[in-house]
Amino acid sequence: MEAVELIRKKRDGQVLTSQEIRFLIQGYHQGNIPDYQMSAWAMAVRIRGMNARETVDLTMEMVRSGEEVDLSAIEGIKVDKHSTGGVGDTTTLVLAPLVAAAGVPVAKLSGRGLGHTGGTIDKLESFSGFETALSTTDFVRQVNELGVAVMGQTADLTPADKKLYALRDVTATVDSIPLIASSIMSKKIAAGADAVVLDVKTGSGAFMKEEKKALELARSMVEIGHRIGRRTVAVISDMSQPLGYAVGNALEVKEAIETLKGDGPRDLTELCLTLGGQMVTLAQRAASPKEAEEKLKAAIDDGSALEYFRRFVKAQGGDARAVDEPDRLPQSPVQLPVESPDYGVVTALDAEAIGLCAMQLGAGRKTKDAPIDYGVGVLLRKKIGDVVHKGETLAILHANNREEAETVRERFLNAVTLGNQPVTPPLLVRELVTDVKAE
Repeated sequence: MEAVELIRKKRDGQVLTSQEIRFLIQGYHQGNIPDYQMSAWAMAVRIRGMNARETVDLTMEMVRSGEEVDLSAIEGIKVDKHSTGGVGDTTTLVLAPLVAAAGVPVAKLSGRGLGHTGGTIDKLESFSGFETALSTTDFVRQVNELGVAVMGQTADLTPADKKLYALRDVTATVDSIPLIASSIMSKKIAAGADAVVLDVKTGSGAFMKEEKKALELARSMVEIGHRIGRRTVAVISDMSQPLGYAVGNALEVKEAIETLKGDGPRDLTELCLTLGGQMVTLAQRAASPKEAEEKLKAAIDDGSALEYFRRFVKAQGGDARAVDEPDRLPQSPVQLPVESPDYGVVTALDAEAIGLCAMQLGAGRKTKDAPIDYGVGVLLRKKIGDVVHKGETLAILHANNREEAETVRERFLNAVTLGNQPVTPPLLVRELVTDVKAE
């Protein structure tokens, strides 16, 4: 078997066998197939696509390239959740304690962010002392004792995927549905979950800006899950404007705390109840998503969700006092209001542009080793559909110095569109994908 023959075969639109996909992925992982040949194969896949069986084979070969986390010692059905990313995407911070409070074990492997703001790990590290470098033994023990734990992904998880993704990033092959789907699902499968809930974003702040493409990706991932025996559900959700009002690490933590108290933004609360409802249902702790959502609302109302968050932060070494005293979280020395230049209705908030504003302030990282400033970011005061008067505050920029904030201020104003007519805010939850027809 030769790599060039498999490149030619896929270039010509033919279907690769399981053995051929194994040869390519394991050969590349082991250094026997060079970057230039794998780049050519990835481009052939980008142009020609893969069928469902090929995509499953690709997923499982990436899983087999590294370690698989064994969560069998955790009692109950383990349900993982994954978001395709967005701006102000604080759902995991809310969902982890909320779903645990409903009796579902939450064993979450998360990563650091590369882009607008930090990832879940970075956000949690806004709590002084919070530790995510847990051993698998401690991770499992904490879930069994407390019901929830979050740790960073190990370097040994799907190494072939990491190597292939780095190659795709510089060869214009990132936006291939089979390659995206297999990349995401390989990590979820290797992380040991019994079932997976996917939050697939669509809109200006999402990777999949077109809803049609987001739906295609969701269906591909759900089919992968079903074909390998993992119950998988996908929710298509809006990211045409930031989720909630906070964009920035400690700012998002504060918003998550407010949401767990029952005082959070309506859209963030709605999405967390939708995703959480699916998680609780898949874990067989409720007969339907509606019943599951009622359980989650009760956990917010009786304070148990917030109590789980408190105990979770303390268990992982964080300063749990900040849950009740959020001012203990990192804060920026400068808060600059962005005033509206005119009267009107907010008709658009470019989520990606607002995310880049936060990144410019220091809330995100351009390279994986870049430091993050936990205290900076953007705190919105208006969302799509809101009426705003001239001089009224559109947002507050949290920054380290006024000069930097003034620079970002102009960039932020360019991300806001005002109109003269009332508009309806975008629908948050677009579609639920629970099943797909096998080929």
